[in-house]
Amino acid sequence: MAEGIKIIAQNKKAHFNYTIEESIECGLELQGTEVKSVKAGSVSFADSFAEIKNGEVWVHNFHISEYAYSSIFNHDPDRLKKLLLHKDEIKRLTRKVEEKGYTLIPLNFYLKKGRVKMLLGVCKGKKTYDKRADIKERDLKRDIQREFRNKLS
Repeated sequence: MAEGIKIIAQNKKAHFNYTIEESIECGLELQGTEVKSVKAGSVSFADSFAEIKNGEVWVHNFHISEYAYSSIFNHDPDRLKKLLLHKDEIKRLTRKVEEKGYTLIPLNFYLKKGRVKMLLGVCKGKKTYDKRADIKERDLKRDIQREFRNKLS
């Protein structure tokens, strides 16, 4: 990633369970103590997804833990979070998602110039044989690297 970007969390399961067709950077509409909790890294989004409703994009199952040092005026950890995108981008995403099998999955959360950003992927679910092929390919690459390293020694 570019300079001035600090990665907070990555969705590694998304790369295994989905083929990522396209990705888009978007902002998050956060409340009060949510920003401090995100900067502290207390987020969980293993099974989160985005949905388009009434021309707005919302993230479901994205848990931001309550900020430990705040007062009684804390945020709801499981509320829906709105994503900040341009209208043209939302229209383009709507057309993509309406195709069979496509869904919006959060890939990365990071800070860019002090603002919380999300990398949203337009993804299609993998079949089990695709996952097996990926595992086999990864193992082959690891074996080749190991042999190459042993030959240099």
